[in-house]
Amino acid sequence: MLRAVPDRWSIPSLVVVCLALTVPAAAQQRPLLTEDPDPVGEGKMLIEAGIEHTRSQRYSVSGLEGTLLRGPLLGISTGVGSSAELQLDGLSWSRLAIRERFNAPLSSLVTAQGESTSSVEDLVLGTKVRLLRETSSRPSLGLRFATKLPNAGNEKGLGLDTMDFFQSLLVAKSIASTRFVGNVGMAILSDPTRGDRQNDVLTYGFSVVQSFTSFAVAGDVNGWVSTRAGVPPPGTETRGTATIGVRYPVGPVRLDGGFFTGLTSDDDRKGIKGGLTWTFESFLGE
Repeated sequence: MLRAVPDRWSIPSLVVVCLALTVPAAAQQRPLLTEDPDPVGEGKMLIEAGIEHTRSQRYSVSGLEGTLLRGPLLGISTGVGSSAELQLDGLSWSRLAIRERFNAPLSSLVTAQGESTSSVEDLVLGTKVRLLRETSSRPSLGLRFATKLPNAGNEKGLGLDTMDFFQSLLVAKSIASTRFVGNVGMAILSDPTRGDRQNDVLTYGFSVVQSFTSFAVAGDVNGWVSTRAGVPPPGTETRGTATIGVRYPVGPVRLDGGFFTGLTSDDDRKGIKGGLTWTFESFLGE
């Protein structure tokens, strides 16, 4: 029988997050999820890293629930000219301390035994193109396309073994020291239980960042809404996340930290995150 895993933040996890908040860090949107249309810049490269600790993380397809630790959450973006960038995200590892097992569509495929399971995460390959620069009278406008690869297998219970595609329209406008960013688009999510089905969902995101003299406060809501009439395929249900956090720039690096929570009625996960982002001259242009 599995021992119950406490819902309290573990001391080691809090220590790691606090350490992450006291070293150089930054990202284009960290700790938020909503994507800014402005690229990293010509001849620039951006590396971000972080850690997340989530309680009550539920996997509706594999039938697992528990406390999730993710890290190092590595992402790399490189500028392609002045108006585009290439992105590689998901270079990370996940470990779930299992508190509960329940019947689910693919629970019979889970080979993880005992009180925990771990796996690499799904890689996400993307590109972002800015169509219009921001001016005093208009917002910046861009497009982003991304594909999620099935690196995390369903045998570990943390992946779906599916390939998904995302496309979004990105809009942003700065008013004085406040920046507003909006995303809207569509995603094609594969059905993890049947190879001949998919669910087309409406994706959304809205963020606000208020800058002060030496730091910024940021918050956003981000997720997708299922467009399927009736019950959607498992793993493609409507979901959303609300995040609030802070950013602290230190030269070319920006530190960040925040809290997040699920927004849907059957998603009671809550978590903390921390990390850093470093922007520098790319060696690829030399």
